[in-house]
Amino acid sequence: MGWLSDETGLRKCAANYAALTPLTHLHRAADIFAEREAIVYGTTRHSYSDYHRRVSQMASALAGRGVQPGDVVSTLLPNIPAHAEAHFGIPACGAVLNAINTRLDVDTVAYILEHGGAKILLSDAEFLELASAACARLTEPPLIVEVADHEAGFTPSGAYLAYEDLLAEGDPDFVWLLPQDEWESLALNYTSGTTGRPKGVVYHHRGAYLSTLSQPISWRMVLFPRYLTIVPMFHCNAWCHPWMLPVIGGTMICLRDVTAQGIYHAISVEGATHFGGAPIVLQTIINAPEEARLPFDHVVEVFTAGAPPAAATLAAIEPLGFNVTQVYGLTETYGPATECLWHEGFDGLDEEARAEVKARTGIAMPFMDGVTVLDPQTMAQVPRDGASLGEIMHRGNGVMKGYFRNPEATAAAFEGGWFHSGDIAYQHPDGWIKIADRAKDIIISGGENVSSVEVEGVLMRHPAVGLASVVAKPDEKWGEVPCACVELKPGQQVSEAELIAFCRDRLAGFKTPKRVVFMDLPKTSTGKIQKFELRAHVRTL
Repeated sequence: MGWLSDETGLRKCAANYAALTPLTHLHRAADIFAEREAIVYGTTRHSYSDYHRRVSQMASALAGRGVQPGDVVSTLLPNIPAHAEAHFGIPACGAVLNAINTRLDVDTVAYILEHGGAKILLSDAEFLELASAACARLTEPPLIVEVADHEAGFTPSGAYLAYEDLLAEGDPDFVWLLPQDEWESLALNYTSGTTGRPKGVVYHHRGAYLSTLSQPISWRMVLFPRYLTIVPMFHCNAWCHPWMLPVIGGTMICLRDVTAQGIYHAISVEGATHFGGAPIVLQTIINAPEEARLPFDHVVEVFTAGAPPAAATLAAIEPLGFNVTQVYGLTETYGPATECLWHEGFDGLDEEARAEVKARTGIAMPFMDGVTVLDPQTMAQVPRDGASLGEIMHRGNGVMKGYFRNPEATAAAFEGGWFHSGDIAYQHPDGWIKIADRAKDIIISGGENVSSVEVEGVLMRHPAVGLASVVAKPDEKWGEVPCACVELKPGQQVSEAELIAFCRDRLAGFKTPKRVVFMDLPKTSTGKIQKFELRAHVRTL
């Protein structure tokens, strides 16, 4: 199908075919945007020429340290220049980037390092205690490389190989090992999903490359944007944005700690034009104290994702100088895969109706073959009536290769030829999707996935707890937070504060319940806890 009747002499060769990879974006930028600012962080300024040189040195040094193509190199880094460099430098030597959530507990970090088989771990000075404690649990720990951050006041401890010393080992003229097949693995990202142990999501070069060309279209980007890093680079590789910026000669403005003052400074002083972030970031801006606000005279384009933003939030932030587009996706879809595309049919809506429309999940981005709502049992399209519920399904180049070393979970995720998101939604007649609920009880707090199963497991370890069920409680700041509904064993007593402290000792902070409700849990005749009743109850608290 699609072949000419005579294709004699027509074949793939070096002149007409190359495997797609986002790595080529930085090669091109170092040539045509050589002296333009690539990275800004405090007093640090790197041109694209500098950026490319440092990336080449990293790739060379990693190879010199024995990192082979296909090996995993991990990071425990905030949004600082070294993390952007790692997004190119690690795959430039043929290795696979594994950016680890810096907010995780020691046990989970150790699991990720072991499961992924990391050879080297780049750790920010602030997280060295976490890194060393996690590595101490492993029989074959990775080499720790300490990344100092002078802008934030972190100087080298001298206890580990320093990042700048590692780069000094490398050759700035190192020839990058570009993939021969665009299906080769680029990144390994762990997501907690709905089970206690995280799953390793594998990205290929093709998917990331196409995402980097699709998102500027959806974001209405032109050349030379000044992008503020708010989405953590450990989260879906900051939605592929580090790989995207060199395409359009953009400047990355690094923000280590997300504060209202930091955001306003980046916009007013550094001229930030774009950023992505969870709804909590929008609330941070809306609720900023007067002393943190700085004037600016341009409209800032914002991608927001995570828990669906409230219409009231969207209505409050746009008059401040921000145009917000809701996007939706998962780690498994390279970050954003849908956009709430605005069209002329919405122009006549009043302010309240406009905010409601903007709170929709949207339609497929250009690099996806399809995003729709299907009946998960029959795989049939649900009616586009704005009411019939089904599961959001994805297919196309923007879907992961699968889950690392987990063929059963991969097969289940791709059953029926679509990726099953686990999110319940309906579709409007115009095709725009709207999430109605989150399947399998995932809680999204401040943009971070929280597994209710994992939190319940910790609660059940307390000697006074008979049954525990964790559901999402709406929260003005975080979007939603874990709320524990607990049924005590007969004759046992424990306070809310004691249970929260018990969880805090065993879980990352964002996974710790913010409220504990003691009650007889509602159950079906077979003993299954009825979570829909619990959700309705905690909304009234």
